[in-house]
Amino acid sequence: MLTYLQANTEKSGLKKHAILFLHAFPLSAAMWQPQIDVLGKAGYTVIAPNSFGIDGSAEKEAWTFTDYAHELASLLDSLKVEKATVAGLSMGGYQAFEFYRLYPGKTASLVLCDTRAEADAPAARSAREDFISAVERKGAGEAAGRMIPNYFTDETYTMRPDLAAQAQAMILKQSPAVINAAMRAIMTRSDATSLLAAIDCPVLIVNGEADRLTTKETAESIHALIPGSQLRLLAEAGHISNMEQPEAFNRALLDHLITLPDFQAVQKS
Repeated sequence: MLTYLQANTEKSGLKKHAILFLHAFPLSAAMWQPQIDVLGKAGYTVIAPNSFGIDGSAEKEAWTFTDYAHELASLLDSLKVEKATVAGLSMGGYQAFEFYRLYPGKTASLVLCDTRAEADAPAARSAREDFISAVERKGAGEAAGRMIPNYFTDETYTMRPDLAAQAQAMILKQSPAVINAAMRAIMTRSDATSLLAAIDCPVLIVNGEADRLTTKETAESIHALIPGSQLRLLAEAGHISNMEQPEAFNRALLDHLITLPDFQAVQKS
């Protein structure tokens, strides 16, 4: 069973279609609060689950993104949501690809944020193995120390230290075992590159212009391979672009949602 943050899931007439937010590693659904607040006020049904073991979600050993996609589909069914715009950032983007592969009929559209389609190269897998070993020895603080310096732009670390503090608090709440289980799921993910050309739902790609982990060139390469996709690069944003530039991120997301027939009932309400 997954825990989740929500907006409007209790309102009749709004549950048929939803926005499903999938969080980054090793953060929690709390990273999406700037979007949950705005979209909820705009009348959209929003669901932001925590992945296995995060913030009260049931723990699962040796889980894969296939396992998680099935759990997400069960969550949507339990809430009587028929279709979702699946918005995933970084690890959440990997999960969005897998959800679409398994459940295209449940996918109203995709919003792929600061993510990549290809599987890990050998050097990346080696770095992840080192990460797992270090977290096993030193705990969640090691994960925070390795990840947070790559999340935001240099200017934000100076001018908005509260964002780094928020990210750190999310990570430190998690156990080393939960963090490493998610990292292993990342390591064993499928390569989604061959899927891109076959995606036939609307797709928005959002990326921080200053993202050091998944660069704007990475986003542009995904955009080039998905027919009809839209690309929005956010100025003065790094890897966790939705937290760093929430107004620009929300504007891009709302511009995308108003084009979708699945959400026209919300737009007219």
